[in-house]
Amino acid sequence: MAVMTEQNQMRKKMANTIRFLAADMVQKANSGHPGAPMGLADIAVVLSEKLSHNPKNPKWLNRDRLVFSGGHATGLIYSLLHLWGYDVSLDDLKNFRQLDSKTPGHPEYGHTDGIEITTGPLGQGIANAVGFAMAEAFTANQVNSETCKLIDHKVYCLCGDGDLEEGISYEACALAGHLGLKDLVLIYDSNEITIEGDTNIAWSENVAARFTAQNWNVLKVNGHCYDEIEKVLEEAKSATRPTIIIANTIIGKGAMELEGTHHTHGAPLGEKIIAESKAKEGFDPEEKFAIPEDVLLRFRCAVEKGELAEKEWIHRQKEAPLIEQNKALSRLLTPDFSAIEYPDFSNDPAVATRDSNGKILNAIAKAVPSFLGGSADLAPSNKTELKEMGNFPKGKNIHFGIREHSMAAITNAMALYGTTMPFNATFFVFSDYLKPAARIAALTKIQNFFVWTHDSIGVGEDGPTHEPIEQISQFRALPNFYVWRPADATENVEAWRTALNMKVPHGFVLSRQKLKTLKPKRDFGEVSKGAYIVKKREGATITLMASGSELMPCLQAACHLEVLGVKANVVSVPCLDLFNEQDAAYKNIVVDPNTKVLAVEAATATEYYRYADDVLGMETFGASAPADLLFEKFGFTIQNITKRACNLVGAEYQVVDLGKC
Repeated sequence: MAVMTEQNQMRKKMANTIRFLAADMVQKANSGHPGAPMGLADIAVVLSEKLSHNPKNPKWLNRDRLVFSGGHATGLIYSLLHLWGYDVSLDDLKNFRQLDSKTPGHPEYGHTDGIEITTGPLGQGIANAVGFAMAEAFTANQVNSETCKLIDHKVYCLCGDGDLEEGISYEACALAGHLGLKDLVLIYDSNEITIEGDTNIAWSENVAARFTAQNWNVLKVNGHCYDEIEKVLEEAKSATRPTIIIANTIIGKGAMELEGTHHTHGAPLGEKIIAESKAKEGFDPEEKFAIPEDVLLRFRCAVEKGELAEKEWIHRQKEAPLIEQNKALSRLLTPDFSAIEYPDFSNDPAVATRDSNGKILNAIAKAVPSFLGGSADLAPSNKTELKEMGNFPKGKNIHFGIREHSMAAITNAMALYGTTMPFNATFFVFSDYLKPAARIAALTKIQNFFVWTHDSIGVGEDGPTHEPIEQISQFRALPNFYVWRPADATENVEAWRTALNMKVPHGFVLSRQKLKTLKPKRDFGEVSKGAYIVKKREGATITLMASGSELMPCLQAACHLEVLGVKANVVSVPCLDLFNEQDAAYKNIVVDPNTKVLAVEAATATEYYRYADDVLGMETFGASAPADLLFEKFGFTIQNITKRACNLVGAEYQVVDLGKC
């Protein structure tokens, strides 16, 4: 048996420190996942020697990114952050998974110092890592020169069997291989264990062959051999395409008879097992949360190394040849929205909001160097092509392919990177495929822009499979997520003006069909407040609320109602989420409490009952037919809105001569 070198003996002590910290955290909380942290501890020790990061400045732009796709392994994550010197104390480790602690059950960006992104459900972290690598590649193309690289870091991602079983990982890794993202390193913790037992009960995939087919550099390693780990990490640094390191590990490494079993995955090990494990490795079995002084000193070298690396990078920026590169970097870091020349649609009688949105996207991208994005293979239909701006990674048009879920998770990471401001696009009905990533964007207030066209039964002949009904309600139900459904091109412009200055995710729900351009005069309020009065009538007894394509028939219905002796105010609701946040005084002017309220929207629209006495919405799925026939079939007509309003206020309905309006 080979004698372990002094360096590797120290590495083992460091790894065991991580193992026992993670085990103690889970045991004290009586909740959590000790298995993965214990199995990954050896890899984490060697990786920590290679990482370039600054615990005293977690936002340093040129740091290596480390993404934990298996977010349940927080025992490992928080242990490393504390040991490296981030703002995570030993008391924070002891407060693991407790109310208001810095150490929640899964990592949360913005909540815990050093967490790069909230990975959430399995697989998303892999797509996030691809997003970071894409942002790095784009930025490097904008600011690096032949002789000097301002952006030259790596993106590392730790993942497990569960991550690779999720479909999002296949989507993201296929795109990463296609793009040749050389600075991306995926470390696969192949312990062959899931919650239910051995992975072979549900999975028998040849992972190496899969990634070879996806144009990845494939390396294999014993995940507990320090020399092998060091060798493959060095190989990955010089790769010309993305690298996966398949690390064969033992889940719950060091946990006595529980080692290698699924029992270590998601439950405390028990005091007896932990004490025996510590004693076997020369640790005091009675001491909890123990960190040997020599171990802490070695981990804390990350502070000095990180500060030195950042200072060298700052010094590099000051060199004369980099003046222009620094200007380019500054423009990416500090976008100037005042430079945007928005299109003027006042002379266009009718424009589909997907078309107006396309022109707006081009105006923003032309003025804002960091603004880029693309569609899930739908740019011609979504109208998202950025004309004459080239293709990623040198240009701004990203071709995501038909990969909605990974597209959203990728752009989440790009939005957090620091130099890129992304949008992504698909048909609104396909937002179902990306909902988990949109939810993470909302949870952590990521300024990601979701463009969703073909917004209603107006899709027409493609039928109910492609006609969104319930989607707008579910996104309005998301905290911190702002859904825009503009009624015309001008509202669309104002929506973007507002959204660009809000550090939260936004969804733009846009029409396929042309919508008439509204007159510029508004009787009260602003688009930026979510809702406003388009037409106000003195002595009104009813208020009609609508968004998108349903606003114009409401305006026309109000005219019919006036002929019938019923006065109606008409309110446009481009963003119900924003309107909900306004004070009572503003709301009471927009929606007069002395009037009955009818809300009209070609969707489930039940959220309008917060304001409305009645809602004319969709109560079934749509159908396949020309759009105008569908709006008639489901009651979104001037006549039916008029009749519904009359019923609400107790007025007699009569057919009105259209010529009188």
